[in-house]
Amino acid sequence: MTPPDLASERSAQPAPVTLSRRNLLIGGVLLSASGIAYARQPEVRAPRVDPKVFESWVPKQFGRWTTVEASSVVLPPPDALRDRLYDSLVTRTYTSPGQPSTMLLLAYNNRQDGMLQVHRPEVCYPVGGFRLSETRPFRIDVPGLAIPANFFTATGPDRVEQVGYFTRLGDAFPRTWAEQRLAVVRANIAGAIPDGMMMRVSLLGTDAGAAAAELESFASALIGASPPPLRRLLIGNG
Repeated sequence: MTPPDLASERSAQPAPVTLSRRNLLIGGVLLSASGIAYARQPEVRAPRVDPKVFESWVPKQFGRWTTVEASSVVLPPPDALRDRLYDSLVTRTYTSPGQPSTMLLLAYNNRQDGMLQVHRPEVCYPVGGFRLSETRPFRIDVPGLAIPANFFTATGPDRVEQVGYFTRLGDAFPRTWAEQRLAVVRANIAGAIPDGMMMRVSLLGTDAGAAAAELESFASALIGASPPPLRRLLIGNG
């Protein structure tokens, strides 16, 4: 006869768990889905570029433009993410005979995701105390490619600046925040985390029409004079 205390201990033990065929099937489906989701995670495909190497790629002289030491380029607003937003950030000022100085900003990061994306100039200038005109379409022509870009006038306490810029995310050239986010989503669906480049050119003056023509000429000439590694970062494989 089994002692009462031992019988009580046995009856208190939990019954063994048996997995039904339905439970096994559900578990298998969930495991497969997890594996597929992991395998389809977007990957960073563009290598990081050393900032000093990046700067060495930017030509100091091309066409009729020559760089000078003085610079009054409006920089992206400082914040906790700035060091993560840009692998490389180069600012230069160039002079050209008979023309106002042209200011250049190039910003590059090898990964653009939902949290880290290049700041658009419409964010940077108001932080510096500028009032902005309406942004209008702008185009930069290079051989075999017409780059969609933006143009606006920034009016500050002590100067008026005409600004043109474009951004490249992966294979796209988004002109708005919505297009920029969509470019990231499309790249993610294709299995990639895109890299991102912004080229911004500007000059001082009140004549927006003349400034737009000069800035387009400058940007086109700079891209054409860039070494192949920088050209690929600026316009992709275009």
